[in-house]
Amino acid sequence: MTYKFYGWNHGEVFAITREYGEDWTPCKLYDALSPIWCEYTCAPRLREKWSRENKTAGQCSITAFLAQDIFGGKVYGIPLPGGNYHCYNVVNGCVFDLTSEQFGEEELNYENNPEQFREKHFAKEEKRLRYEFLKEELKKHRAGGRD
Repeated sequence: MTYKFYGWNHGEVFAITREYGEDWTPCKLYDALSPIWCEYTCAPRLREKWSRENKTAGQCSITAFLAQDIFGGKVYGIPLPGGNYHCYNVVNGCVFDLTSEQFGEEELNYENNPEQFREKHFAKEEKRLRYEFLKEELKKHRAGGRD
């Protein structure tokens, strides 16, 4: 399968935990999250842009921190207008962004961006709740044996 998210082919990244079941790769995680991402998991300010066809809209920070739980590494943020950041992962030098599709053909700069920390992001209760929901839905997905 050909993936459209940034970094899908930038090297091998493997899970550091089995908390969510099988040995994960970013591509397997993308496949598992695709049916889980929904309007509820979308950032409230971006919900008008969310659709099944644009399923990664507004999902970046909660997805990047969930990927960090699974793969380790660090989360970085591309500065956006309005003071927000688009979050992505770097693990052992491999850069991947499971939610980059929301930007279409726009090229994002994945170099020299500030590290992002969950404590700051999850200080917003609505974001922490969306992250916890995504995490629990992934666990249910895996428990059900769905791939």
